[in-house]
Amino acid sequence: MRRRKGDGCPATGALQVVGDKWTLLIVRDLAHSARRTTELLSSLKPISSRTLVERLREMERDRFVERREFGSTPPHVEYTLTERGRLMLPLLDALRELGEALHCDDCRERLAHRGAYCEVCPQAGTSSDAEGDGDAAAGRAPRQAPQRTRADDSIVLL
Repeated sequence: MRRRKGDGCPATGALQVVGDKWTLLIVRDLAHSARRTTELLSSLKPISSRTLVERLREMERDRFVERREFGSTPPHVEYTLTERGRLMLPLLDALRELGEALHCDDCRERLAHRGAYCEVCPQAGTSSDAEGDGDAAAGRAPRQAPQRTRADDSIVLL
């Protein structure tokens, strides 16, 4: 990442690492499992593929993510969090809690809009998933978090 000379404070350095718009959201989406580039693009809308690839390269250079190439045709690339990247998870939890306390967003809005909670959301594994959007009242089965699907990464230039 491009960094300015700091004032020697670890907080300044940490903010330079995680302070951009997408880094912590990428960490959020990699918290539970490896993801392909197209999966990240889909879950992080409206990020552009150019911005995503730039952030992933910066995060790989900073040793927060690991890029795995599987050498197939079409290219199969997955990203996973490293132990160093996992150090950001408590910060992500604190930001979620702050957002809830400040009423910035509501997890039920994401459930209604995207069909699932974020994987790191404490509500993701609860039985109340269906209660927020009325599935149980309508007699429908509760929505499940989307399963990983095979995607074609052949159009994504890395």
